[in-house]
Amino acid sequence: MTPQSSPQAGAAVKAADRAHVFHSWSAQELIDPLAVAGAEGSYFWDYDGKRYLDLTSGLVYANIGYQHPKVVAAIQEQAAHLTTFAPAFAVEARSEAARLIAERTPGDLDKIFFTNGGADAVEHAVRMARLHTGRAKVLSAYRSYHGGTQQAVNLTGDPRRWASDSATAGVVHFWAPYLYRSRFYAETEEQETARALEHLETTIAFEGPGTIAAIILETVPGTAGIMVPPPGYLAGVRRLCDQYGIVFVLDEVMAGFGRTGEWFAADLFDVTPDLMTFAKGVNSGYVPLGGVAISGAIAETFARRPYPGGLTYSGHPLACAAAVATINVMAEEGIVENAKNLGASVVEPGLRELAERHGCVGEVRGVGMFWALELVKNRETREPLVPYNAAGEANAAMAAFGAAAKKAGVWPFVNMNRTHFVPPLNVSESEIKEGLAALDTALSVADEYTD
Repeated sequence: MTPQSSPQAGAAVKAADRAHVFHSWSAQELIDPLAVAGAEGSYFWDYDGKRYLDLTSGLVYANIGYQHPKVVAAIQEQAAHLTTFAPAFAVEARSEAARLIAERTPGDLDKIFFTNGGADAVEHAVRMARLHTGRAKVLSAYRSYHGGTQQAVNLTGDPRRWASDSATAGVVHFWAPYLYRSRFYAETEEQETARALEHLETTIAFEGPGTIAAIILETVPGTAGIMVPPPGYLAGVRRLCDQYGIVFVLDEVMAGFGRTGEWFAADLFDVTPDLMTFAKGVNSGYVPLGGVAISGAIAETFARRPYPGGLTYSGHPLACAAAVATINVMAEEGIVENAKNLGASVVEPGLRELAERHGCVGEVRGVGMFWALELVKNRETREPLVPYNAAGEANAAMAAFGAAAKKAGVWPFVNMNRTHFVPPLNVSESEIKEGLAALDTALSVADEYTD
């Protein structure tokens, strides 16, 4: 689709937005949202006709790109047949979506509770764990993000939690492995795994194993930095949970549905949690949908005991029809395989080549179509290019990097001192190389801020 220029229409959209839309995570008078005129595949464009290669996949959810015709057609067909229906009934789209998801989840995660998105999936996973164990406390990691609702944001381990954290949510945070900035003075992955597990077991011991309902982890942390767990870590967490009767919850809201080159990131580590949350890529974000995949043991808890939770739009037919179509498209078009193969053969070597040329790149890490560049002022000291949670003038270096990327025709994912390379999973090799070339230009700007 060719972008059409219509600055007057764009101005009207922008004016209405500024007058009436209250944006998330923002100081309302300090933002300047781009007015988007359209999108297709891996690109979107504004009303001036400027096109951007989307290296963010929206919020890392447009896994099959924008406006895939088969998914659009499925939504239209479902709307013509049965637009909505209450969740207490058996509906074909809902049943088929649950079946297709359960076919792909690891182990015996065969029951699917549908939610409206990832945050409420996390809320319900925690509720299920607490009811199943009769315990209240939940352990989660620093450098994590689990959603913006009250329980989910308290589980979160980044600054977005701070304004809502009254220390009454029953959450205890711990350090997960991150070798580049190890909290355990580790020099190898083996040391990082062993010391991170020792730290977690000590935390469990001092918090009281009998008080802990669940440990929740992003299988591969997303917004916090795409830190792929070192070998043996998640298996070690699984053993600790089994040892102490703790429910193991994996948050696959961002990492799931092909993002890591597997249907679920848990498959990379041969680990099966007791509960697994999902959203985003389940239907490429075309209609809001999330859920919890539930193990047999936890499902049995509620076989004759009512589960005290639900949502008006749980398993909405339009959202589920989009999920069915998305999962089928991903299977038919080899989209998960594309993410795995191009991630290994094009993205990783391309990013590592950029790191060799640019002194601002401290580390390249990732898997599949899920990559991060950590930008630093000094490679030797590993000082971040901007301070933790920087804003205003303190964030000038990353702001300049982002502006340069947009000028070069890509929309970058920027968080703190990192940029993430997370395009749609069906991105082409030529599009990846276009994105790498634009990042090359933007990183030259970031280099100007290094020591």
